Amino acid sequence: MNNIKFWFKAARPQALPQSMMPAVLALCLASEFEGFSLLPGLFAVFGVMMGHLGSNLLDDYFDYRKKCQNYREQMVHEGFRARISKCAYLNKGEATVRQLLVACIIFCAISLSFGAIVWYYRGINIIYFAMIASFLGISYSGAPLRLSYHGFGEVIIALMFGPLLMTGVFYSACGSLSPLIIFVSIPVGLLVCNIVYVHSILDFEPDRKVGKMTLAVLLNNKKYMLTALAVILFAPYLIVALSLILYFKESLCLILTFSTLPLAIVLFRMMIEFTGNSQKKYEPERWMGPMPQWAKYREAGIDWFMIRWLLARNLLSLFCLSIIISWIISMIFNHGIS
Repeated sequence: MNNIKFWFKAARPQALPQSMMPAVLALCLASEFEGFSLLPGLFAVFGVMMGHLGSNLLDDYFDYRKKCQNYREQMVHEGFRARISKCAYLNKGEATVRQLLVACIIFCAISLSFGAIVWYYRGINIIYFAMIASFLGISYSGAPLRLSYHGFGEVIIALMFGPLLMTGVFYSACGSLSPLIIFVSIPVGLLVCNIVYVHSILDFEPDRKVGKMTLAVLLNNKKYMLTALAVILFAPYLIVALSLILYFKESLCLILTFSTLPLAIVLFRMMIEFTGNSQKKYEPERWMGPMPQWAKYREAGIDWFMIRWLLARNLLSLFCLSIIISWIISMIFNHGIS
């Protein structure tokens, strides 16, 4: 049991909302369509979550194999502001690289097991979703492509956790696709991409030192970084606005997403301050969403990193939740009328 807890914690469950919320949203939207079945949809959601945890561990494994992560500690000693928590369990000798690889295989095997059940319900098309997801998950930081080391990491994440994940869960639940799910998956994918891009800006110096070509390192200019952030962060709201005007005029489930816009504005301001080398300290506010274990982050000296990363994560969660809440209200209203 202690082993399970250890590896679950090492797999960074705090990142689970970036896969769970889009998956649950897709499941909710699928329930309105013909052929909907809850069971395969739930198996798809759990499979996505287990695959996400496995991918996080694989990222640790490939990154550690490429370069031991204690270079971050060296950067802190050199005066750089760097997060030093990645792969801490390996650096401290709490686990070996071989044990990490075994844990990766177990998480991914569980994910594939859920996928096999969905395949039983929905047929061969689910295999295609799983194959593409597996290829991209491994190639994100694994050889030979190492896409995250060549500036493609944010694009891959946007694709995987947006259109690929949401259409996969939607198809698992009802055996077909809809223009609505394809559309909704694009803003969601951009907001998941935003989490990774915020991460890459915050980790700009360590990533550049290790030779990891994230989008931030590729741009290598604070003004360009912030311009790209503005596009990624605010494009979802523009897409929703245009779609409401042109295509989904009666789709009230999208209107509530604009309630999350203030969080996006605050996050953008905080990132401007970060790129300006501001040392301003922030404390979590309730309206920022859940930020558990804050005392530990502050004690570890990574509060400057976590408050921005958690705010980006919470923005995605609340964006998805706003659509889910609107969908529930719509369901109650429609059933009430009928």
